[in-house]
Amino acid sequence: MVRSPMAERSKGPDITQQILAHATRLFAARGFVGASLRDIAKAVGIRKPSLLYHFNSKDDLRRGVLENMLAHWNEVVPRLLKAATSGHEQFQAVATETLEFFRADPDRARLLLRELLDRPEEMKPLIVSHVQPWTKIICDYIRKGQQQGRVHADIDPEAYIVHMINLMVCGVALQDSILALMPSGGEEAARATQRYVDELLRVARAGLFIDPAAAREGIEPPVALPRVRPPGDPAP
Repeated sequence: MVRSPMAERSKGPDITQQILAHATRLFAARGFVGASLRDIAKAVGIRKPSLLYHFNSKDDLRRGVLENMLAHWNEVVPRLLKAATSGHEQFQAVATETLEFFRADPDRARLLLRELLDRPEEMKPLIVSHVQPWTKIICDYIRKGQQQGRVHADIDPEAYIVHMINLMVCGVALQDSILALMPSGGEEAARATQRYVDELLRVARAGLFIDPAAAREGIEPPVALPRVRPPGDPAP
């Protein structure tokens, strides 16, 4: 039985999320040029006209995929910072959430890396609008920790955050290949991956805090945590 376009369209948000998920996977694997709308529609189980009902063009779909991915932090980061009660918890919560978000679907990291390499000028506005507001807040936390003597005084907060984002995104995007450099001694792949992740977090933590005791003390919020409106969201 052939489904009508109207029946496919009626699935609404579920279909939209499926389109975004399959587009993420195919864009990451084949690149924007190599992945066709027809291939994405086929992976979802709909026809190309139905896909175009949800996204007007391939460029529109690409932007939807990237904004859907990057907007994740608008909701997550302030919640994590508010919930944590110590410097260690604040660090651990944000760093672990970042890693787990990309590890849950490594195609997210691969696509982000590919787009940053292939279309840097197009990516800059998205990074600025979706990520920069929260990197600024985290940098303010780092500066407050420096004033309290809990964070290394010679750290450049902005550069540290950029290095950590780069380390985590590239680390997940490349881990399937780069883990070949870690002698496994017959251990399971999952154990090798966990060693890799644990060491990444240790390096990031050691580079930030002066000593473990400092990490256990809370860093008071330097500023109120604002709500960052995604592009297109009207002002209240």
